[in-house]
Amino acid sequence: MMNLQLTGKHALVCGSSQGIGRAIALQLAQQGASITLLARNKDKLEQVLSELDSAAGQQHQLLVADFSDTNQVKRVIDEHIHQGNQYQILINNTGGPAPGPAHLAESDAFVAAFSQHLINNHNLLQACLPGMRQAQYGRIINVISTSVKQPLTNLGVSNTVRGAVANWAKTLANELGPDNITVNNVLPGATNTVRLEAIIENKAKKLNKSIDEVTAMEQSIIPLRRFGEASEFANAVGFLASPAAAYISGVNLPVDGGRTTCL
Repeated sequence: MMNLQLTGKHALVCGSSQGIGRAIALQLAQQGASITLLARNKDKLEQVLSELDSAAGQQHQLLVADFSDTNQVKRVIDEHIHQGNQYQILINNTGGPAPGPAHLAESDAFVAAFSQHLINNHNLLQACLPGMRQAQYGRIINVISTSVKQPLTNLGVSNTVRGAVANWAKTLANELGPDNITVNNVLPGATNTVRLEAIIENKAKKLNKSIDEVTAMEQSIIPLRRFGEASEFANAVGFLASPAAAYISGVNLPVDGGRTTCL
């Protein structure tokens, strides 16, 4: 029988105040993990905290830090670990850089995105790694983008930085495998979140079309002809976090309804 249980495991879920991050936290809690939520909005985190399943032995908590401030994120997680907290599951997830073509981007935009994504991920990894090694069980899962397989139009900075994170993860998968730690990237396609709603609204204004027209246009390029749900994305993460996925490491897994056209 496939073992998806995470009872006794502790998961740090970044960007968990809404959207995909929230869905992942809910999913991992359903599988039995104790969850620590991490994002910048304390009020939203408290709401998600109240929604988490809590069976015997589960202890959920939250941390507040703004991922635009790498020093703050490092300070918060280092203090938290110093207090005796340990993690076997790390979900790296944060909002993407602003849109625009790569050749028009200011160099500071690349530096900021690199820090927000790769540097924060790396600091969180280093903080959580001792606990994973001690438990001889580790799951590092990065929520990035299908752009690591196929660059997306008008997302020049994002395409660049997401690729760096993907290669960082593949390198870690090679290095940490002997410690029974897997490292994988999960790549969301168009998923029903507040961010997708904003993207569609902006595109509708630019094209002078209705939201329904733009929605239909976007869905027409997805083989399943619909947007994904955050819970569907979280299902994939829940599997990779579980004992059932013990021999899967170093992969880029699109959860995009088949939209990515390359293998």
